Amino acid sequence: MIFEQVATGGCQSYLVGCEATQAAVLIDPELSRIDHYRGLLTRHGLTLKYVIDTHTHADHFSASKALGKAFGVPVVMHRLSPAPHADLRLDDGDTLIAGELKLKALHTPGHTRDSMSLLMGDRVFTGDTLLIGGTGRSDLPTGDPHQLYESLFDVLLRLPAETLVFPAHDYKGRSHSTIGAEKADNPRLQKTDRADFVAMMEALDLQAPTHLTEALRTNMSGGKTVAQLLSEAAARTPFMALEELKDRIGGNSRDLIVLDIREKDAFDAGRVPGAKHLPRGQLELRVNTELPDPTARIVTCCEFGKISTLAAATLRELGYTRAVALDGGMKAWREAGYPLEN
Repeated sequence: MIFEQVATGGCQSYLVGCEATQAAVLIDPELSRIDHYRGLLTRHGLTLKYVIDTHTHADHFSASKALGKAFGVPVVMHRLSPAPHADLRLDDGDTLIAGELKLKALHTPGHTRDSMSLLMGDRVFTGDTLLIGGTGRSDLPTGDPHQLYESLFDVLLRLPAETLVFPAHDYKGRSHSTIGAEKADNPRLQKTDRADFVAMMEALDLQAPTHLTEALRTNMSGGKTVAQLLSEAAARTPFMALEELKDRIGGNSRDLIVLDIREKDAFDAGRVPGAKHLPRGQLELRVNTELPDPTARIVTCCEFGKISTLAAATLRELGYTRAVALDGGMKAWREAGYPLEN
């Protein structure tokens, strides 16, 4: 068996390959590591057959949809997953086969209702149900401490003690544990009475994950992250350097239009000399009257250079093929000591 564990912060993903057939599965991939996964597949000469999410993640962005599309392989989740991009939905007891690899789905809800663990030979991939020295939380959407208790004590902890445990998260640099070690040393598993365990979980006062809303939105719907939108816009938009714009304003501007897309108060407080004001929220509605010449060269600017990138990409889609974005935005312009008009 070919086995690669990829840590991204506290997130853990796993590439498992069959040496005999070169078939592979990828478990709980993280969006920022797509190129790394590609590299691992190439290095080992593996052919990806399935991309699997053990549950709907609430603290990071899943790469399953993107990888499934890129490699033309099914995205696998539990049948209760809300994600519309899940191509293959498993029920409790179903087995996924890739070459000589066999992964048995165990429905282990509690952290989320669509949580499943994957039993494969001597190991189990527990998602966020069972962690090393802990358990998944049960206070996020679709979580349930009663279900978590049953998933732990009635399912996972009944596996052989020597079964290796590979969770979807670990923040202390540990790679794996065993069922026996967790039964003996995991503090949360010492609460073997259901009522005591549920009371403990309900008393936990945990902070919400940093990207909770965005992660749930994208992972549940298959939508894009803000970073993806910005990256896609930047990939199809040229930029103008601050110094280049400084040299072009005034008498050297010729056909250049500096389009400030910030709100009015920010525009009035200080702008590039000669800049035209058109708030981003009104761009599509006013573009025909405010920018009558589609052949004009336009440089969009905002405070930090992000919204202006989206605006320049939009203008290009609308036919303003010479639109560019100011690299760095007005904050960088001010810090460089370049001239302002107010």
